[in-house]
Amino acid sequence: MTENKVLEMNQGHTGLGKVEIAPEVIEVIASIAASEVDGVASMRGNFATGVVEKLGRKNHGKGVKVELTEEGIIVDVYVVMNFGVSIPSCAQNIQDNIRQALATMTALEVDEVNIHVVGVQFESQKVDVELDQEY
Repeated sequence: MTENKVLEMNQGHTGLGKVEIAPEVIEVIASIAASEVDGVASMRGNFATGVVEKLGRKNHGKGVKVELTEEGIIVDVYVVMNFGVSIPSCAQNIQDNIRQALATMTALEVDEVNIHVVGVQFESQKVDVELDQEY
């Protein structure tokens, strides 16, 4: 999904060399930052990520697509929200958390963080069965 571009950091040139960040790193950081927000039930994956997770390997970049354009970095996040949360408020919290995490960990500024709500997770209704047993 990501292009084969690499972000080169120009801040704080020390003469020791250059630092390059792959878009996959941004995907992982954004996915973890989004899933930390209260109200997010899960991140959307595709069939391939589902199969990989069943085999025991975690896909930390699930639900995030990063585009490197001439205008800057665009992050698209696909989430499933919990039922009953304020979607606009939760989406704002996701955007803030992703911007903060990327700025802290990579010193990169993101131009757009687009939130796509692709589903609502209802709490599974658990039926408690009580068995009265007399001895």
